[in-house]
Amino acid sequence: MSGLSAPHFHDEEKAYEYVEARLWPEGPVCPHCGGVDRVGKLKGKTTRAGLWKCYQCRKPFTVKIGTIFEDSKVPMRKWLQAMYLIAGSKKGISSNQLHRILGVTLKTAWFMSHRIREAMSGDDGWPLGGLGKTVEADETFIGTEPGREVKKSFYHKMKVLALVERGGRSRAVVVDSLTVPEVQPIMLENISRFSKLRTDEASMYMSIGRFFYDHQSVRHKAGEYGRGDAHTNTIEGYFSIFKRGMKGVYQHCQKKHLHRYVNEFNFRYSHRAALDYNDTGRADAILKGVIGKRLTYQQTGAAA
Repeated sequence: MSGLSAPHFHDEEKAYEYVEARLWPEGPVCPHCGGVDRVGKLKGKTTRAGLWKCYQCRKPFTVKIGTIFEDSKVPMRKWLQAMYLIAGSKKGISSNQLHRILGVTLKTAWFMSHRIREAMSGDDGWPLGGLGKTVEADETFIGTEPGREVKKSFYHKMKVLALVERGGRSRAVVVDSLTVPEVQPIMLENISRFSKLRTDEASMYMSIGRFFYDHQSVRHKAGEYGRGDAHTNTIEGYFSIFKRGMKGVYQHCQKKHLHRYVNEFNFRYSHRAALDYNDTGRADAILKGVIGKRLTYQQTGAAA
């Protein structure tokens, strides 16, 4: 049986019930006044799916209010299909592909993708690593910085700093420069000081490494890629998936959107099969992140 055969992918009422069960686990909540007691489901042949009414403030509402779905005319079942497809595509899925599969316009598919990536942002708030755990840090380069002259070095490239806990989660962020003043606060905020830190020989890591329980580096320029547990193989694997997706699937990305694509790859890595997630579990995790993350066309630059 196909993963997309579930009723909530094909029936609009079932789709709303699926979302409500996950966003309102204790029952419907009025987004206007916060009421929970005097709330009723509106029914009737002409009543649209998922419509409720609060008899305290006398206003109608749906589960879409205050989420990435708000003001969207796309059926809820297609939103759930898009989430499932994005959650299950290891290297991402293009807007063109979503446009063809879902039967929506290319512009709608592109905007849905960005809203879903917004739902994939954020994390549990806990730092990576901890006592006895190892975190790898490294950076990669992609695309071209706006307004930069193309040179042979990495000067003109957009920069992504990634932190990956071995056997655990990842966090990656877009940075403007690879300097100690910019990188150090990111690493100190996102990695437990009790962690073992593993990096390459970049000078900034030599300075930052002293803040952690143990820091070892490998000298890639000298042809050294491993020395006991001192290696960056885990984070290189993370970057290989990220780059294959960015170059092979998405192909081009402006810097103003790059952080959302980084969020997408972070999310899938931190919700991978090795951490007991399957496609349905990942899609449900995305769904739980839709609240309070409404994104407009103006914010994405789509109207420009």
